[in-house]
Amino acid sequence: MSPIAELVGVSKRFPGVLALDNVSITLARGEVHALVGENGAGKSTLIKLLTGVYTPDAGEIRYAGRPVSFRRPLDAQAAGISTIYQEVNLLPRMSVASNLYLGREPRGRFGLIDHRRMYADAAALLSQYGIDVDVRAPLQSLGLGAQQMVALARAVSVDARVVIMDEPTSSLEPREVDTLFRVVRDLRGQGVAIMYVSHRLDELYRICDRVTVLRDGRVVHTGPLAELDRLRLVSLMLGRDVAEVRRHGLTRFSESHTAAAGEPVLRVRDLTRRHVLSGVSFDVRPGEVTGLGGLLGSGRSETAKAIVGALPVERGEVTVAGRRLRRLSPAAAIRAGISLLPEDRKAEGIIPELSVRENIVLAAMPRLSRVGVVSRAQQDRVVDLFMKRLRIKAASPDQKVSELSGGNQQKVLLARWLCLNPKVLLLDEPTRGIDVGAKAEVQQLIDDLAQEGLAVVLISSDLEELVEGADRIVVLHAGAVVDELAGDDVSESHLMAAVAHDGEAPE
Repeated sequence: MSPIAELVGVSKRFPGVLALDNVSITLARGEVHALVGENGAGKSTLIKLLTGVYTPDAGEIRYAGRPVSFRRPLDAQAAGISTIYQEVNLLPRMSVASNLYLGREPRGRFGLIDHRRMYADAAALLSQYGIDVDVRAPLQSLGLGAQQMVALARAVSVDARVVIMDEPTSSLEPREVDTLFRVVRDLRGQGVAIMYVSHRLDELYRICDRVTVLRDGRVVHTGPLAELDRLRLVSLMLGRDVAEVRRHGLTRFSESHTAAAGEPVLRVRDLTRRHVLSGVSFDVRPGEVTGLGGLLGSGRSETAKAIVGALPVERGEVTVAGRRLRRLSPAAAIRAGISLLPEDRKAEGIIPELSVRENIVLAAMPRLSRVGVVSRAQQDRVVDLFMKRLRIKAASPDQKVSELSGGNQQKVLLARWLCLNPKVLLLDEPTRGIDVGAKAEVQQLIDDLAQEGLAVVLISSDLEELVEGADRIVVLHAGAVVDELAGDDVSESHLMAAVAHDGEAPE
């Protein structure tokens, strides 16, 4: 297979950080090439060099056999390089059709946009991906999975010669994942080169031909994926011996937690919102990790948001350490000692233009202030403590948080809420979109927090993570609790059976 895009001896440096060091990689026509590595290994920087966001400090980028210098993303797009990002990178308030054809709208008489034709073309295009939505509706009215499929449809409908997929399945249902893989195979058959970035090993072995492993900004392996077993791949990513990976496994949860005896620190009773939640009730004790299981749309995230008052409910009570919250609101939840790490860190979490320091201390400002003034020394103590404890990799606390890898951004968010010393921590997909190394660190931290007596609610689409990380699992379906697993019943087989519940939710 002939190459279409190459990075040859490319290096990229940021203040205090050598992000890429003499990296070479070749993307061939008709090949799916996996790019893997821990968060901070250099994957995002490599993608941004190839797509014109950054320019290399050394080395050469070659495209279609000749050296190129993309000075902006539009240059790369015009050359035939399309990118699908983990966080949907479209315009949420514009219509679905406008997002699909942005910059290439069909024109009619006098050069005006032919909306009727655009809507018809958009509906026909999306139907190829099994998406049946109102193309006139704002993109933000769709769920995350449907938005991701719209981004996919846009990326592959522009006659791309190279398609870069950055964690493309992170928000997709299994049916949508199957559709994505069908599209990938079709593109491969058409001679398109695909760079596939994912932390999900099952996906890599299902769809990818070759793999390049990055570690600390360097290429440590390139070759056919079929020649690497999973343990060897993980050991290359982590820089650890295969025997060590086999001994510890792919998660860092301990075999069990010892929940403190006594009264629950969190009591949730009868949370109800029409068509969303139906009488959700459960308890969490100090030192206990309680999982919320269920398919996407089952009410897991909605339950977490209702507990902290971010989703209004028609009825229901939340009690923390014996005190009922009189009013469910985010401010009341924080005062009571409840912190929520949201699923969508880009839209609901990090503030990209602020520094690591500012993002960490944001929620703690009222507690750190004296007469409205917050000393830099107090900030430094808090930031230094949590950057060390969570092993946040950054050039300095003053580096923009948007420049960090996804895993380190997730740790910054965790630090923000942990510095409030919460009694209850709600974690919604805490390891979504991060690599196995950062994932293991976050899992180890959850374990440590539970051992210290924190009450933890863990929401995860990863069955293995939920089973290994939770003491009990409350299973939701259609916004209602349909089962609760504890003790020996906390297993993948029991959880899958409970998740497959097809009964009607109670009124």
